[in-house]
Amino acid sequence: MSILRFLLLKACVAIGLAVACGPSLAEIAQKDLRAAQDPALQSAVERVVSSAGLEHEVRLGHLALALVDVTDPSAPRLAMLNGDRMMYAASMPKVAILVGALAEAEAGRLPINATTVTAMTNMIRYSSNEDATRVLRWVGVDRLAEILQSSRFALYDGAGAGGLWVGKGYGPEPALRRDPVQNLSHGATAFQTARLYWMLATNQLLSPSMNVLMKQVLSNPGIHHKFVKGLDSRPGVEIYRKSGTWKNFHADSALVESHGKRFVMVGIAEHPDGGEWLARLAAPLHDLIVTPGRATVARRTE
Repeated sequence: MSILRFLLLKACVAIGLAVACGPSLAEIAQKDLRAAQDPALQSAVERVVSSAGLEHEVRLGHLALALVDVTDPSAPRLAMLNGDRMMYAASMPKVAILVGALAEAEAGRLPINATTVTAMTNMIRYSSNEDATRVLRWVGVDRLAEILQSSRFALYDGAGAGGLWVGKGYGPEPALRRDPVQNLSHGATAFQTARLYWMLATNQLLSPSMNVLMKQVLSNPGIHHKFVKGLDSRPGVEIYRKSGTWKNFHADSALVESHGKRFVMVGIAEHPDGGEWLARLAAPLHDLIVTPGRATVARRTE
């Protein structure tokens, strides 16, 4: 069976489940995720960072984190450190290209076929720079900026803290359009990246079929490091993820489903050891949402 037919078959099943069991937009009421900041979860995240010896790196602005418990879609809980700090995020903003491509497909301006789905999957799962540049070319740099800054998505605010930004392909070409906040070619804040995954998890991001396809593309991480590596010690997790690495810049973002719980975690680090920081933080952050030791059989997304 071709990858396209396989993904669309799974999408049809999942859409039926989402309609029957998923939260409605009325239930979620389109509330701003920022209003969901939770003092208890915030204190717990701060303790995790302190136990990992990374408090100083947070104070220096070298580490940004966001954690969102979305188990109850109508009552999310948010904690973040340097969540609105605009940072270079390497390949992690490829998730924004994916949103742009699926939004264009939803509008009938980009076909969903074996060629486009394969390119999107390689861009996310294996972080293919060639495919990321190809998909970005299909959408257009200027069009993607419009989508990210639109009232529908509001994933970048040029007059505020910034957010997710892609101003060039992933190749040697110069940046066509740098972000207005920090002049970055590929940037992100932990908060807006977490907000993207929260919207996906609560069926607010795209149409039902495109939400399902996006989760399929994000599934089965093909690179074993950062959050994926750190969650090896926590059996029974399903991870939908996009990471990024370039020189001293390390980023990871994931929607995690584990033993009846669902949560989003995002980390961006500027340090040679940043990738290992994120790997060390993954399991303790998981345990803030999921009671440790609840299962004994490991399972990954298929």
